[in-house]
Amino acid sequence: MTTATEEAGAFGRALLAETKRRLFRDSQPRIHRCLAQLTEEEIWFRPNAETVSVGNLVLHLLGNVRQQLLSGLCGAPDRRRRQTEFDERGPIPAAELLRRLDELMAEVDQALDGVDPQSLLTVRKVQGYEESGLSIVVHVIEHFSYHVGQMTYFVKSRKAVDMGYYAGIDLNVTS
Repeated sequence: MTTATEEAGAFGRALLAETKRRLFRDSQPRIHRCLAQLTEEEIWFRPNAETVSVGNLVLHLLGNVRQQLLSGLCGAPDRRRRQTEFDERGPIPAAELLRRLDELMAEVDQALDGVDPQSLLTVRKVQGYEESGLSIVVHVIEHFSYHVGQMTYFVKSRKAVDMGYYAGIDLNVTS
């Protein structure tokens, strides 16, 4: 018979593994694909005053992941200056944005390996809120995916291309 502590640990390990899968196998490569389709001018294009560029979205994800996971969940100092992510007008070249993304994600990968799965119910302070580790992880996954979706929509609407995220997979299969 398993104990509640063992079950919490198993759940935490599964959640952290799924977090890595969603961030590293799905979202990170999609950002690479999006930026590969765009010119530098398109990366920094803002359709109107209320809309940020794809470049701003990348910077915003870098800030959010660092603040939420590395600082909030893992205890690193929080030095985020959120507004600068949106104020940037570029151009920061795609290669530099991707270098920053890949470096941060390598840091996140290592940091997540050090998270005690049983500590995910512990409440921490992040961005002025009291959040459990579970809440932080769920927020990062959904927030990352949301903005990757915005980047994908921009590329598809601008370039009229299929991003091929599900190439070779039959998504019409039912259970």
